[in-house]
Amino acid sequence: MKNDSFPQRHIGITPKDACAMLDKIGVDSIEELIDCTIPANIRLESPMQLPEAMSEYEYARHITEIAAKNKIYTSYIGMGWYNTVTPAVIQRNVFENPVWYTSYTPYQAEVSQGRLEALMNFQTMVSDLTAMPLANCSLLDEATAGAEAVSMMYGLRPRDKQKAGAQVVFIDERVFPQTLAVITTRAIPQGIEIRTGNYQEFTFTPEVFGCVLQYPGGNGRVEDYAEFTRQAHEAGCKVAVAADLLALTLLVPPGEWDADIVFGTTQRMGTPMFYGGPSAAYFATRDEYKRSVPGRIIGLSKDKYGKLCYRMALQTREQHIKREKATSNICTAQALLATMAGFYAVYHGAEGIRSIATRIHSIAVLLEKEITKFGYRQTNAAYFDTLRFELPDTVTAQQIRTIALSKEVNLRYFENGDVGLSIDETTDLAAVNVLICIFSIAAEKDCPRIEAIPEASKIPGYLRRSSSFLTHEVFRSYHTETEMMRYIKRLERKDISLTHSMISLGSCTMKLNAASEMLPLSTACWMGIHPLVPEEQAAGYRELIDRLSEDLRVITGMHGVSLQPNSGAAGEYAGLRVIRSYLESIGQGHRNKVLIPASAHGTNPASAIQAGYTTVICACDAQGNVDRDDLRARAEEHRDELAALMITYPSTHGIFETDIQEICQLIHALGAQVYMDGANMNAQVGLTNPGAIGADVCHLNLHKTFASPHGGGGPGIGPICVAEHLTPFLPGHVSTGNPQNEVSAAPFGSAGILPITYGYIRLMGADGLTQATRVAILSANYLAACLQDTYGIVYRGANGFVGHEMILECRNVFQDTGISENDIAKRLMDYGYHAPTLSFPVHGTLMIEPTESESLTELDNFVSVMLHIWNEIQEVASDPTRKEDNVLINAPHPEYEIVSDTWEHTYSRTEAAYPTESVRENKFWINVARIDNTLGDRKLLPTRYGRFD
Repeated sequence: MKNDSFPQRHIGITPKDACAMLDKIGVDSIEELIDCTIPANIRLESPMQLPEAMSEYEYARHITEIAAKNKIYTSYIGMGWYNTVTPAVIQRNVFENPVWYTSYTPYQAEVSQGRLEALMNFQTMVSDLTAMPLANCSLLDEATAGAEAVSMMYGLRPRDKQKAGAQVVFIDERVFPQTLAVITTRAIPQGIEIRTGNYQEFTFTPEVFGCVLQYPGGNGRVEDYAEFTRQAHEAGCKVAVAADLLALTLLVPPGEWDADIVFGTTQRMGTPMFYGGPSAAYFATRDEYKRSVPGRIIGLSKDKYGKLCYRMALQTREQHIKREKATSNICTAQALLATMAGFYAVYHGAEGIRSIATRIHSIAVLLEKEITKFGYRQTNAAYFDTLRFELPDTVTAQQIRTIALSKEVNLRYFENGDVGLSIDETTDLAAVNVLICIFSIAAEKDCPRIEAIPEASKIPGYLRRSSSFLTHEVFRSYHTETEMMRYIKRLERKDISLTHSMISLGSCTMKLNAASEMLPLSTACWMGIHPLVPEEQAAGYRELIDRLSEDLRVITGMHGVSLQPNSGAAGEYAGLRVIRSYLESIGQGHRNKVLIPASAHGTNPASAIQAGYTTVICACDAQGNVDRDDLRARAEEHRDELAALMITYPSTHGIFETDIQEICQLIHALGAQVYMDGANMNAQVGLTNPGAIGADVCHLNLHKTFASPHGGGGPGIGPICVAEHLTPFLPGHVSTGNPQNEVSAAPFGSAGILPITYGYIRLMGADGLTQATRVAILSANYLAACLQDTYGIVYRGANGFVGHEMILECRNVFQDTGISENDIAKRLMDYGYHAPTLSFPVHGTLMIEPTESESLTELDNFVSVMLHIWNEIQEVASDPTRKEDNVLINAPHPEYEIVSDTWEHTYSRTEAAYPTESVRENKFWINVARIDNTLGDRKLLPTRYGRFD
């Protein structure tokens, strides 16, 4: 008998709790509740066939055994991934800290000032190193950022280029192959033609609108692109540059030779390789393009009393709002990894980072000097960290490969027989001697012993950077571990995360990210592997990927799985590209329309547009369901052009629609496919699944249903699961010779965090996963029952119940009192809670999703808080004099206001700060008052140097 049941630790509701909750709801059992909630015709007839649940001790031993199958060789492959040193103070206090990894995207800025400042540090680092005035706060990876750059340049074509039908983008042949592959995937459905070649031989013609360069080049050579950039601008073309940030400490940055966009990865700024990801990409550009920038931008603003603070700026650009008019479908990015990269810059400062880069370059210079003595010819005239050698006639690449592998070293092998190597931060004197030895043995020469690494440079003067960077005080103040630790802690204390209280965001599934799932990530066997190593060196990763893929196949009832998409939005896009490829294969490539319910998440129409489709919106009825008549009419109207229906289930309104199977059958009868958005999969697992319902493809948000943390806005993972007929069209990767539908730089996307989801499934088992779904639905209905007589519930299912989330009615409150849903959200902060989802999917409401991880004690406290706020609203309604000054419209109340010498409100400090005894016992002090949401948009200040005065 096991004495350690993980589901009992993960699920917050006990059997005794459930009885009390069921009584409040008005049903006799969870089984009755589920029967009343989920349509019988889509229920699974038998339990999921998954391996038996493990205890936490058993899983720790199991995952260690799998990890041990990975072989940690020293990799000099480069190509966008490099070994690096993650400062222990950052690994311990950020990467392994649940305050940082369980927080949500900082939409509620007043309780997110810590991570907003950390992300502003990241943006400042990127702007300084690239010499560009504006950077966003991360994208998914370098290849995706490249695709976003092409889309942005296409959207920014001047009027004469648009009239001329300019559809061509030039990609220099030195751009990394995975970047070219992802750009190709994204460009084709948008009608963009790609031309590749040598930039020195390229001639600009009217149909060209943009260019993409690599700096240093993919072969390691550093080129002077200034004249080419000038010619591009004369021809009305924009220039995007994929740049190595660490190299930019020594090289003239692209901003100084007039590039329009600079993008790349910050992986080598302290983020492990993780077999390809996750790591934060960056994207920098000119200020005049700020409304076209993909991803989120952090900017400065002020609170109501004038205190300088941070917020997410220009949010109206996002797909949540612009939907099919959005320029990008990006949602989740890589916030946690961007935070780490920013802290890396803070910890090392300009001098430290320049020193790291100088040492890397000096080692490369030394290796060139020594290896060429053996008869090899180094072909890069100027370089930063990468050498490329032509071999003597007596040496073959296979000989070098054999010797290198015998010494547990991976080098880069070019198609023409050349051998390359990329030096990184971890390369030391011993590693230098091993590398020299490999080349000397192959050439049958004596191997000298190198005793020191002298500082040296082979960078020509005209390519050397002379401008300063990282001059802000934050990059000059925290270079001891003590000071860095305290700085991280100061920021941490400003943010609400799951370590403080329930985060009830609807459609976000902020469940427990258990320590047993997270611990394996910090082991070298998962952290230290390059994604392009020989397959046998990654046997542990391959086993994990195969096992997890099979688990997800069983859970979804699908046939094929791809783990490559590294966000939910990327999963949506990948699924739609798979559908397009399938339709083209059967002669139906003309189908170019996607049917989407009006209630859908904004990424759905944005992804459809990015995938080259036209969206057709169908209505919802008064009960929140898809309007069957309108759907049928629109589907019939476009039957010959209809490619797919995108639908979320249960719906974004939190309802299990009873006729979902009939909807799928209707779409199939018209020759189209059904795409199921997996955002609400937490209400399906073990009880139904997309395959049983009739979907052809679905994506999963592992950072929702499957316990991977949100990280303050990433990393996420969005694998897709498909029916058998779609399996041949799943994303491939250029490294295997099959780049079809490639959507990520790495073959398996963010492979480094797959152990989290694998652990969740292994620890829960089929019974635990199914019980989690039941309890998620139970908890949502319990909250609905507790709040229905005050606020009211907007939508319910056919039998009067909600799914795993529900929409709280706040529109009547506003009509009666002038108190808005935003006021309620801000007042919740005074009680120590993050707000529910605000005004989505219904304007003027709050959407609440408790998840299965919260205890009855926490649910009851949340209910108590909501009812206390309801009473505060009624006080405003009953006393007209309070409408101009009350605890709601003035919320949140920061600490500095509460302790100030003056107090000019008509209510007391106690009412503002300590409205209930539970708050008094566990007060979360807020750092800023309500933030001005327009000031920072009118004047965008996206770096730490910004000032409003």
